[in-house]
Formats: sequence, structure tokens, C-alpha cells
Amino acid sequence: MGPAAPAGGGRTTSRSWPGAPMTRPLVLHLNGMPGVGRSTLARRWAETHPGTLLLDIDVLRTWVSGWRQDFAATGERVRGTALAALSAYVGAGGDVVLPQLLADPAQLARFEQAALEAGGRFVHVLVEADDADERFARRERDEPWLEAVHALVEAEGPQHLAAYATRLDALRPDVRLPTVTGDVDGSCGELARRLASLGGCPRSPGDGA
Repeated sequence: MGPAAPAGGGRTTSRSWPGAPMTRPLVLHLNGMPGVGRSTLARRWAETHPGTLLLDIDVLRTWVSGWRQDFAATGERVRGTALAALSAYVGAGGDVVLPQLLADPAQLARFEQAALEAGGRFVHVLVEADDADERFARRERDEPWLEAVHALVEAEGPQHLAAYATRLDALRPDVRLPTVTGDVDGSCGELARRLASLGGCPRSPGDGA
């Protein structure tokens, strides 16, 4: 993607990008294929926007005893916890970044509705990469849930990832963010620029889903 992050590492205060209404918290949903870099980008975004809640559902999943034995079902159950946390934090005036694969429009709508009902803005970003499959195959399995994700994909076969790619491509995100492997700062800076180009306008429920 190329462009470097803004001077000073791109550090801003929360909700300070141009044109953003200062009274409405931002819920930034980073969607995309497994291994594309959603969590890495979310961590960098939170680091450069102090006060942002990094709401990683995969981390929440590992807080449930026995999650390895019932990986998928545990993920479904903790989504309710994530929705409650999102609503509470946005309701208190804070921004949230949510790195989560959501290929089902109905599930996507649940998070958008929670953000809007809590008084926030919801921006759906589809993180993309030309080498998404390669990123998934070679990424370090340095988090406890990654082994479970890879085991699931291996058990289901290549059609599992292909099906996700088809479903994600059918969504209508607010932002499509192409990324380059290893250039996290560039991706973060480009995301900030693309958010600024939206003008900070709140969406109506259902738009972009």
C-alpha cells in the first residue's frame, strides 16, 4: 500500500480524524480473512489512538474454560459478552476497535445496531491482501487460539477459506483497505486517511452491511 503513517507515528487523540463529530464514539470493525492481519492492525490502531478499547473476541473466547474442546460454540457464546462490552464502553463515550471475521450479514448487523443504539458510529472496514492465503499459511501461531483456527481450517479443507472469501466479497463495507505484508504502519496511516475521507458522517442502520 506504500504511504507511511503520518508524522509522529500517526498518534492522535481518539476521534480526532478530520471531520469526525467529537460527541459520537467510533466503533471501528476490522473484518477480513483469517490471517490477513486484522488483530495486528487493531493493536496498532489502539496504540496510536489512546483510550480505544481493543475488543478482540478471540481473546474473550480463551477466558472460557474448555474453549479448546468447543471452539466454535464458545465463540458464538462470547459474542454476547462482546456486544455488552461494546455497548457499555461506547455508552460511556469511548471508541472501540473490533478485529473480528463476520461474514454473516445478520451477525454484522448485531454489532452495528449495538454501536448505534449506544450512541456511537459504526465503520465497517474490510482488510484485504493479494496474498491472504499465504499470510494465513505462514503466520506465527503465537496466540493460544491460532492452533485451533488452523486445525479447523485443515479439517474443513481449502473450500473453508474459499467460502469465507466469497461471503466477505459479497458484503458492502464502508472502507476496503488493501494492505502490504509487513507494513503495519502504512496500513494504519492509510486507514486513517480513508476514514477521514468518509467525513465522519454517521450511517443509517443497515447501510454498508
